[in-house]
Amino acid sequence: MESKRVTLFAGHYGSGKTNIAVNYALWLKKSGKPTAIADLDIVNPYFRTKDSKKLLDENGIELIASAFANTNVDFPALPAETYSLVMRDDVYAVIDVGGDDRGALALGRYTPFILAENNYEMLFVANGYRPLTRTAEEALEVMREIEAAGGIPFTAIVNNSNLGRETTAEDLLASRAFAERLSVLSGLPIKFTSADERICPIGGVEDLFPLSLAERYYDVND
Repeated sequence: MESKRVTLFAGHYGSGKTNIAVNYALWLKKSGKPTAIADLDIVNPYFRTKDSKKLLDENGIELIASAFANTNVDFPALPAETYSLVMRDDVYAVIDVGGDDRGALALGRYTPFILAENNYEMLFVANGYRPLTRTAEEALEVMREIEAAGGIPFTAIVNNSNLGRETTAEDLLASRAFAERLSVLSGLPIKFTSADERICPIGGVEDLFPLSLAERYYDVND
């Protein structure tokens, strides 16, 4: 699987983008690439990238997140280090964008630098089993709202359709029609299909990306 220097993950609340971003950063690092991950999610108070700080530290992955993440302080501040992350070329950057269009607004301040370098992927994380994105048409509407707010067009889709702990291989296979319909409507390819590593491999899914899921992910699925 090919990767760009900057990979952004965005999607509807509860799509699972944060867990995918962490797993993708781990995959980049294991592939021999110097890797850093930034949490731009200033809206979601639940499962955040910083919840995986110990795991990221153990694997030598730099984490850039608000100093107020995982505290009771409701102050949507983003660290200045994020600017250097999108402008330097000595590291592969993974960026966890906030949910929906409201969360994507924080991306706007970095958009000019990302577009100027033009070495990025903007991946839409879609979960066809979540409310408000149960159909490809609903998911496409969320996609367009995020693009308008963040100023960066999506380049591909990640099918992360799941039912949390109860997800089976059959559930994932059933979601393929949803993902393929979204691909047709948006004109974008499916980058990969993600699934809990405990139900992998899955026959018939060639683009599978196994995930190691954090415990909090099961409770809030983001």
